Amino acid sequence: MPEAISGVTETARAKINLSLRVLGRRADGYHELSSLVVFAGVGDRLSFKAADHLSLDVTGPFGASLHEEADNLVLRAARALRAASGCAKGAHIVLDKRLPVASGIGGGSADAAAALRGLSRLWGVSADLEELALGLGADVPVCLESVPALMEGIGERLRPVPPLPPLHLVLVNPGVGVSTGEVFRLLAAPALPDRLPVDVLWREGGFFDWLAARPNDLEAPSRKACPEIGGVIEALAATRGCLLARMSGSGATCFGLYADEGSAGAAAQGLRERHPGWWILATGTQ
Repeated sequence: MPEAISGVTETARAKINLSLRVLGRRADGYHELSSLVVFAGVGDRLSFKAADHLSLDVTGPFGASLHEEADNLVLRAARALRAASGCAKGAHIVLDKRLPVASGIGGGSADAAAALRGLSRLWGVSADLEELALGLGADVPVCLESVPALMEGIGERLRPVPPLPPLHLVLVNPGVGVSTGEVFRLLAAPALPDRLPVDVLWREGGFFDWLAARPNDLEAPSRKACPEIGGVIEALAATRGCLLARMSGSGATCFGLYADEGSAGAAAQGLRERHPGWWILATGTQ
């Protein structure tokens, strides 16, 4: 069993759906997906210290939006880990919320995954973190390792992917919330076919062609629910050097891909000048 330590910090990196295909609606009402996921160099920050009881403080530029949550996903992850491991210890957790909330970049899921990682180290306990992660939400398993993967099913099947070229992104959120349930309702996906196609991954040098042929199927219904998304994508696509502009997850965060760090930085600066009310960040992938 791992040895308990006095303090731990974890970064909950932003999850970016570079592509997101909806293959159909299952009989249980869930949707079968195929999504290429990468992780950005930015994220929320969590710190964990030993304590008699479980407690959570939320700080940071987006912390206020979580203050009214009675049952934060981080605390649910902590309780699930305690129950699975038989641990009776407590912890004081501080979540520095740097990513927009409910914005399609997995902030809550990444926070929950970071809580599982950090508390297992803090308490020195072992448990099946993958099983716990899936019980917390469809996006939590891929956030556990926070490495590029093809996420399939409802998130429980993760396929390793070939090496990716360096990716430079500009993330943009217009500050408008989007309901994932409403997006899937507007999508009105057909029933899942009896036989699912197996996606063939890219070969060396063919990544961008592969990606261009696999859009985000949630983008169209998300634009209906939140018209601002269309304006964000158009603004990104108009920046110099943008190779691809697309929405992540169910929105409203969108991203532009660029060939180098300088192009991404210049695009982000130009967008900030034209749209001072938007959350805009240039970053790379991990």
